Amino acid sequence: MPKSKVRRKSAYTPPADQPGAVRVRVAGPSHPFYVAVMLGSMLLGLLWLVVNYLAIDKIPVLSGLGNWNFLIGFALMVIGLLMTMGWR
Repeated sequence: MPKSKVRRKSAYTPPADQPGAVRVRVAGPSHPFYVAVMLGSMLLGLLWLVVNYLAIDKIPVLSGLGNWNFLIGFALMVIGLLMTMGWR
């Protein structure tokens, strides 16, 4: 069977004088404060849940919140996890 010809394409170079060209700004790394808040939120949520389980009867504020302690702890952890999507 005969071998087919190989087509060669030239590399595409956009025209330099195109009226709609917009330069894209590359975002730099996240500020260290952002990382500290992200990790702090996740750790604070975990700490909230651990303290809730261990000392709910010894701390009147936690016993007054009841099951809202779970929402507070998990919400803090979810906020930290959502912040990881914006971390560069």
